[in-house]
Amino acid sequence: MFRQVASRLLTRSTNTYPAGAAATLRRPYSTEVSADNAPGDSAFVEAWKKVAPNIDPPKTPIQFMQPRPPTPSTLPSKLTVNFVLPYASELSKKEVDMVIVPATTGQMGILPGHVPTIAELKPGLLSVHEGNDVKKYFISSGFAFVHSNSYADILAVEAVPLDRIDPAQVQKGLSEFTQKLGSASTDLDKAEAQIGVDVHSALNSALTG
Repeated sequence: MFRQVASRLLTRSTNTYPAGAAATLRRPYSTEVSADNAPGDSAFVEAWKKVAPNIDPPKTPIQFMQPRPPTPSTLPSKLTVNFVLPYASELSKKEVDMVIVPATTGQMGILPGHVPTIAELKPGLLSVHEGNDVKKYFISSGFAFVHSNSYADILAVEAVPLDRIDPAQVQKGLSEFTQKLGSASTDLDKAEAQIGVDVHSALNSALTG
């Protein structure tokens, strides 16, 4: 649903990614193995080539996650962030001052030395702060994993830079889904319309906030 909404709101075209078959083996955590030697990757590549032989296989999320350093004895001055989508790495070992994520419990700021936390994310604004530079994304959902060594892994299903979203299309979509919600006659139609209203409301808040 979010992919359909996002495709309508981008001010310029984005790449599409074909679906592939993932390996069934459990992938070790990034702290257990080197990302270049993660078991199961060869099986994923073989499965991908059967589905899309003319397209290079994408990197899997484990390949974006390098082994973590030990917890330092003193508080670091920077937060190291990995921001990963299923098909791409937006940020890799990026040292920043703060990240604010749209947790289901509310906006959550993550600073160096943050206590270990796992937070479920909802549609909303994610901002990455580095000095006076602030990069903003609208994300659909996902999880944030904050580690004791001032590392934060943010995994999102979809993410769009905020400056690539057309406000006029957001308003139009919000109006359309609100009308659909009012006229929906089945539970499925109501659920789909409600998702559209929620996503567009979150988009509108991100753009005007």
